[in-house]
Amino acid sequence: MRDNFINALINLAKNDKDIVLLTGDLGFGVFEKFESSFPGQYFNVGVAEQNMIGLATGLSLEGKKVVTYSIGNFGILRCLEQIRNDACYHDANITIIANGGGFSYGSLGMSHHTTEDLAILRALPNMSVVAPCTANEAGEAITAMIMNGGTGYLRLDKTSAKDSFSNDPFVIGKSRRYKEGKDITLIATGSILGDANTASVELKKLGIEARVVGMHSIKPIDVDAIIDAVSNTGGIVTIEEHNKDGGLGSAISEVCMDLGMIPGKFLRIGLENKYSSIVGSQQYLRSRYDMDSKAIINKVKKIFNSWKTI
Repeated sequence: MRDNFINALINLAKNDKDIVLLTGDLGFGVFEKFESSFPGQYFNVGVAEQNMIGLATGLSLEGKKVVTYSIGNFGILRCLEQIRNDACYHDANITIIANGGGFSYGSLGMSHHTTEDLAILRALPNMSVVAPCTANEAGEAITAMIMNGGTGYLRLDKTSAKDSFSNDPFVIGKSRRYKEGKDITLIATGSILGDANTASVELKKLGIEARVVGMHSIKPIDVDAIIDAVSNTGGIVTIEEHNKDGGLGSAISEVCMDLGMIPGKFLRIGLENKYSSIVGSQQYLRSRYDMDSKAIINKVKKIFNSWKTI
């Protein structure tokens, strides 16, 4: 995803001298082309994420379109006060990039597991929250966020949902449908969409038609897609590489409750309310914490077995 993001940013910067990229002493191999092409629009602020957000806000208030970059939790949790008080409060034109969402850096341990970010940042006023599902969406997302303006959070995975294609356009506040189905709707955010797509294929072999929706926009969220899933399928299963509390599943359940709409069945798949103390690859940790394609299949099967006994 990171390569698609930086390639799109380079294309934007060619025609817009107000775009400025700040990095917290990371991404050197990826940013070399940007730095050499736009030396006056690139700054390495060092390992000083709080200062980076303060600098980004000042640049924004002077008319710049600022992008900040760090990995995982470092560029959001370490400087959360500055994001809240400086960027969001002033509705500054800053896109905050965190590379390594979820278990992307799974082998580096809990400090690098980004599993509470969606919940924390979607609670902030004036903040949009976007988690691309595919590599192409990473480029589409940074383009849309800079064009839309305002303060935004862009969560990038190190992996991407492969073999995922949708005819739906990329729009902040909307979702994309990847597979059709009437029995259940699987709604995923981030690259774990790939596991949802795999599960849908296998569930169809069992006679369960699962619609798959990629919810790249967590805030604002696609209310119409949620209404359609509740109205026209048998229920909703949310899938996220994130703590179950406060993330995608919580956001969708809030929409349902606010509208007085009760899905036939509702299940949230994600990390239970705990820290991920185990280390390993991203896919291994998805399996270990019961959110990979196999776990999705088993949990959906359990839902349908419970329906049959009612």
